[in-house]
Amino acid sequence: MKVAPAPPMPAQRLSPVPARAHAQTRFRVQIKHAVAIGPGKADVLQCIDETGSLAEAGRRLGMSYQRVWSLVQAMNRDFVEPLVLTQRGGAAGGGAQLSATGRKVLELYRRIEADAQRAMLARLPELVALIRPEAGS
Repeated sequence: MKVAPAPPMPAQRLSPVPARAHAQTRFRVQIKHAVAIGPGKADVLQCIDETGSLAEAGRRLGMSYQRVWSLVQAMNRDFVEPLVLTQRGGAAGGGAQLSATGRKVLELYRRIEADAQRAMLARLPELVALIRPEAGS
């Protein structure tokens, strides 16, 4: 049985990332097997900061109130200080806000995320040049 040789590799394209390439970095900071902070928890923190409400954060993110509450509890347990401060509902209404530590964690996470995205985009054209044009179709 004769095997046909593979087609020649296309010339290196080290120009900007072609439109067919889409890449985004997503990372998590893990402690043992638990995720201390990742994209989902960062989004929860951001929505709480914007809305002042666990319920509204859940609606915006398509999560149940219980899911948001469990993520907040996990973050508050895992960091040196609570990231989210809550006030029970009632006649005056409840609410939630980020603590100073919560704002710092969110800011650091978003800055690291942006740094990682820039680093990835710097190398992506080199990687894309090694992918066959018809791949993924």
